[in-house]
Formats: sequence, C-alpha cells, structure tokens
Amino acid sequence: MKKILVTGANGQLGSELKVLAPQYAQFEWVFADRSVLDLSDLATISDVLDEIQPHIIINCAAYTAVDKAETETELADVLNHQAVAVLARWTASHQVQLLHISTDYVFDGSSSTPLTEAAPTGPINVYGQTKLAGEHACLRENPEAIVIRTSWVYSRFGNNFVKTMSRLMQERDSINVVNDQIGSPTYAADLAQVMMTIITHSHWQGGIYHFSNKGEMSWYEFALAIQEIGGWECTISGIPSSNYPTPARRPHYSLLDKSKIATTFAVEVPEYRESLQKCMNLIRVNS
Repeated sequence: MKKILVTGANGQLGSELKVLAPQYAQFEWVFADRSVLDLSDLATISDVLDEIQPHIIINCAAYTAVDKAETETELADVLNHQAVAVLARWTASHQVQLLHISTDYVFDGSSSTPLTEAAPTGPINVYGQTKLAGEHACLRENPEAIVIRTSWVYSRFGNNFVKTMSRLMQERDSINVVNDQIGSPTYAADLAQVMMTIITHSHWQGGIYHFSNKGEMSWYEFALAIQEIGGWECTISGIPSSNYPTPARRPHYSLLDKSKIATTFAVEVPEYRESLQKCMNLIRVNS
C-alpha cells in the first residue's frame, strides 16, 4: 500500500484532503502538522522523512501571511523556499513523487490575458519571491516533481475571504472591497480532488501546472457573489487598491490559464459559482 504524506495538514488544503482521504482507501495517509514535521527546522526534515518513508508527498505547507512576509522575510524564505529544496532533494534521491503547491503571486500582475505556465514571472512582494524561489528549487532538485500554482484559495476550514465576507456582511451595514485586482477563486476541495486525480492518473508528468476555478472577477465581484448566495442585506462598494494600502503589493491581474492541467490529466475545472455555493452550504451547516 502506497503511503501519502501531507504536510501542512491543518491548513485549508490539508483539511480538505482529510475529508477526501476515505474515498482513497487504497493509500495509507499520514497527515503531518508542525508537531510531526517542522519545515522551519531544516536540519530535521530528512530524518523525519526517513522515519515516515512516504511514497508520495503532497506539500501543502507554506508561509502564507502575505503582509507579514514583508518583515518576516527569513522565515518566509525558510518555509517557502529552503524547506521545499530539502523535500525535493529527498524525494529525488528516494524515487518519491512530490506534488508542491505554489501561487499566482509569482506574477507581477501586468498581464491582461490568462497566464499560462510559460508566462514570465516577476513577483512584486516577498511572499511571491519566496514561492517562486521554492518552485525553482523544487524543479531543480527534482525535475519529476509537479508544481501546481493556484489562487484565491478558500474553504470551510481556516481563515479566508469567503468566511470573512460572510461574517462582515452579517455584522455591518456596509463594506468596501477592492475592485481592481482580477483573478479567479479556488475552492480548496476542488484542488484537493484535482491532486488526487493526478496521483491516481496512469501517467505522471512533472512540471508546472495552473489550477483555479472557472471565472474571471475582481474581489469586489467575488464579494457580490458571496452576498447573493448568502442573501445578506449589506451595501458593498468597490474601491481601488490605492485606497486600501497594505505592506505587500498585490498583482492587479493574476487569472490563471488552466488548459494544460485539464489536457494532461483529464481534469474537470468546475465553475466558481457552483463551488462557492457548495462551500457556503457547508459553512452554514457547520456554523
């Protein structure tokens, strides 16, 4: 029985993989949080992997506090770059499959057409820079690794835009949401399913792939969709990002082209609206 090790087990994606795991009982699952595998402790990673002996590693762990990364640059680089290099080196030397999650923030946001895997990168914040360095390290150390870039991830688990907006729309009469950053949201449950589709596919093809849900919108338009599904009375105003300064700059356009992953692994890319409805139904049940 092949053993799958999931890092970052308590994050949005790791939590969705826990939900999915019983459907893939042909695998032995090991869900590792920081207490099992501390990726900030570079010296111990290989020893822990030697002990677990996985056949497949899904690396969901990352430093994702985009604004804090501007000051915690060293920690962000350790988790998003240096630890990934160690994982990739270990998997290459042990003939282990590695599936690593990256981000749309590797792009500078200057495009106006959906970004393919070959589009030029140019991150404009520390988080994006460390994630891009992680991609390079991953594929340098293990060219057979699969890197999936995703964007605007949300889930019923953890903290995310959908849960925050749902709460604010019930607490406040009005809210402002940025309307000049364009992309597409990703339901973490859909991404978890895609990763399992890849793992169980007859052909493993290393390299970079893009995945998010179908749709093109601003955060403001995404908020309107959340409001419509939730049925909340709240005035939502679209504002430029210049009115909402943050320590880290965000790309203005980071819509991902999903055709490569769809073609290579026969992946269905769900419409964002259907997935948002599913997630909000689950949030409602659990609240």
